Amino acid sequence: MKEVKIIGQVILMVLLLFFSFLMLEITLDYFPFSTKVGFLRIKQWMFREYPGALSKFWLTAFYIHVLTSMVVLLAGFTQFSKRLYKYKIHRNLGKLYVLVVVFLSGPTGLIMGYFANGGIYSQIAFIALSLIWMASTFLAYRYAVLRKFDKHQYMMIISYSLTLSALTLRGWKYLFTALYDLEMKPMDLYRLVAWLGWAPNIIVALVIIYSLSHRKNLKINPQNVQ
Repeated sequence: MKEVKIIGQVILMVLLLFFSFLMLEITLDYFPFSTKVGFLRIKQWMFREYPGALSKFWLTAFYIHVLTSMVVLLAGFTQFSKRLYKYKIHRNLGKLYVLVVVFLSGPTGLIMGYFANGGIYSQIAFIALSLIWMASTFLAYRYAVLRKFDKHQYMMIISYSLTLSALTLRGWKYLFTALYDLEMKPMDLYRLVAWLGWAPNIIVALVIIYSLSHRKNLKINPQNVQ
């Protein structure tokens, strides 16, 4: 059983590093600064409709969001290593994760969500994602300060599941794009992926939380096994 757990952890680590590498490649495409690459190619309407300060404000938010994505992905992942729990690196990287999500990645995600492609359905999806992400991250920090470490762990699981939406959203897009027989308009697909990118992540997070809570309850009250 222990060997299976170790193998699972190694597989997860390899997958995270692989997708993080893909994210890094995507991020580097935007440098030197250009509005004609990657995701920005489908945001040209933003520069046409808002040619002044507002489009520059949005573009600044976009670049902050993109640049901080790698930080939260890697810093957040370290928070689940039991080997680091006793060391300052866990707390320091945890504080970095919280600061970046609550003050940079989350707020810029709200700005991008407000101007999301696909209309109201996509806007609600991305705004909800940012709000829940910031709230769960702040609560994780708050519970850590109060030394309520079980609740801290649960909130971090929810928070990081939403951090991973940066990867799962792109995964769904690649999957649907590979299905050539899928008859769906590009904007309809975008609206669908806007929800699929994070809603299933929360469901998985809640299942994990339930499993952890159930096992801890059995350890505290072993008579419940009977």
